[in-house]
Amino acid sequence: MANSFPVLIVEDDPVSRRLLEATLTKAGYEVVTAENGYKALEIFEKRFFPIIVTDWMMPEMDGLSLTKTIRTKATSGYVFIFLLTAKSSKEDIITGLEAGADDYLTKPFNRGELMARLKTATRILELEESLKRANEEIRLLSITDALTGSFNRAYMDEMLPKEVKRSIRYGRPLSMIMGDIDHFKKVNDTYGHQAGDEILRQFVACLKGEIRENVDWIARYGGEEFLLVFPETEFDRTMILAERLRLKIAEMRIEHEEKQIEITVSFGVTGLPSKPLNSDMSYEEIIGFTDKFLYEAKQAGRNRVVGRPIKCVQ
Repeated sequence: MANSFPVLIVEDDPVSRRLLEATLTKAGYEVVTAENGYKALEIFEKRFFPIIVTDWMMPEMDGLSLTKTIRTKATSGYVFIFLLTAKSSKEDIITGLEAGADDYLTKPFNRGELMARLKTATRILELEESLKRANEEIRLLSITDALTGSFNRAYMDEMLPKEVKRSIRYGRPLSMIMGDIDHFKKVNDTYGHQAGDEILRQFVACLKGEIRENVDWIARYGGEEFLLVFPETEFDRTMILAERLRLKIAEMRIEHEEKQIEITVSFGVTGLPSKPLNSDMSYEEIIGFTDKFLYEAKQAGRNRVVGRPIKCVQ
């Protein structure tokens, strides 16, 4: 059974290198080898290795220098480094550990000891991965609206200024839609808040089904009002999408206690063109435009799309 963490072996002696490679491969590890520190760095720059087993004494770049260099790099995860060495004095061991090595093995290595120490390294790396997953889950919870699964207002306040700055700085289009379910209070009063919650969930699910995953995003602006953000998207395309969304939502039938509930939505749309006219425009101002057009859609009778690009707004 293959081990989950690939290993980079760095050893200048071809016999020792092949022996290490055969030992770890037989134990189920994916192994890549290099004959010195420089070659190892070239490989490491192209692919991340969470475990490195390196000889200390090598030409061109030795294991100590390799270890110090690896420790200066920003990596996607922790790198557990073993030093293989014929040096066995306490002073040498301390020098290796202070350089950034996590463990050491004296040469010639004992297979059983090597396997045991690799298992220890694997447990540490697995613990780091589980902590990273837990932290990511906590982060997602902190930026997600619990009811609908969309992003929350805190996420919007963090990300939207970045999207706007990027659009203005690089002259890239950015469009937004503000959507509000029509007469939502009446729906809650008629069918109850549980029905209202289900409507919000299905409403957001419908929106998510029509946008680009990991590119566009939706945030709950407040109550039944949601902001949809479309990076790298021209205003005209976003108007077409908003109309498609409006029609799709009008066709929805939401089941609740043997009743079918129909809803409609009003949308306000705006966007920054490829060459924005106002380089000092803030994200609050852009939201203000989408909110203004949403209000116009409501005033015009609801269940409609109203929008204009920023360049046409005076």
